Amino acid sequence: MVAWGSAALLILLPLLAMQVTNQVNWGVFDFVAAALLIGGAGLGWELALRLTRSRAWRAAIALALAAAFLLTWAELAVGVFGR
Repeated sequence: MVAWGSAALLILLPLLAMQVTNQVNWGVFDFVAAALLIGGAGLGWELALRLTRSRAWRAAIALALAAAFLLTWAELAVGVFGR
């Protein structure tokens, strides 16, 4: 419950920043993309916690989720991989 609340707050941080400065300019697509990325990573982690008890597997899954999250975020933010 705390983790999902933290995820929601993380998604709302840019909304707060938009009220304070004009350097943050997110549209609806940006918020939807952030919610899908953060929610997908959260669901993946919850699934990993439910399906395995091995610390090694959990660490590997956490690393894979973090890598997928960061690579996707970087691609959406600045187009690192192509175009």
